[in-house]
Amino acid sequence: MNSRESQLKAIDRLLTIMDELRAQCPWDKKQTLQSLRHLTIEETYELGDAILDNDLDEVRKELGDLLLHIVFYAKIGSETGDFDIADVANGISEKLVHRHPHIYGDVSAQTEEEVKKNWENIKLKEGKSSVLEGVPASLPALVKANRIQDKVAGVGFDWERPEQVFEKVREELAELEQEVNSGAEDRIEAEFGDVLFSMVNYARFLNVNPENALERTNKKFIRRFQFLESKAKESGRSLKEMSLAEMDVFWEEAKKA
Repeated sequence: MNSRESQLKAIDRLLTIMDELRAQCPWDKKQTLQSLRHLTIEETYELGDAILDNDLDEVRKELGDLLLHIVFYAKIGSETGDFDIADVANGISEKLVHRHPHIYGDVSAQTEEEVKKNWENIKLKEGKSSVLEGVPASLPALVKANRIQDKVAGVGFDWERPEQVFEKVREELAELEQEVNSGAEDRIEAEFGDVLFSMVNYARFLNVNPENALERTNKKFIRRFQFLESKAKESGRSLKEMSLAEMDVFWEEAKKA
């Protein structure tokens, strides 16, 4: 691994390149905080994919792309006189020190749960009126549900045992079934949402990240379905020409591949 001196030199090189691109490149000159936003979101998802695939070389590359965006935003901030990269780094450093009094102060926290409870209490002392203020409104619903539950658990609003949560899942499924039988579309959607929310909560008690779990299943399904498509093509047929039973034969092969 690189020395701290080499690491700092590498960051300095990136900052210099950013200065040069901003001054000389027609595309880089035009960018704003707003124009970069969707690209940053895309890069974040690409990093997430690389992490799920455990492709460490790709993780390194995607981290570089995200770091570039951070440096880009900071450069734009410096041009308007609002902030620069030092303000960004110092700001997060101060926050980390402030929110880790068990490391930099005299507060005791021996477990992860104690640390999380301290965090939420500190945030409330910082002027937040609700522990849920820190949950971004634009988060995808599944991720948001997980963050909401994690936040409220941090102040003690939580189930005590996993079996209690699983019983809640059963209860919500029963209520969904009742509404499905009634045919009330609005109520069906509401109860379906309750089922998903309770499943996300149960995932937390199982130490499973629901977003990661679902995305792994997405990737698995895509891989198996594309195997099915390739097998159908090899046989000279399209999926539309095959019966479900015939497709199921290839599907079972895909599960073993």
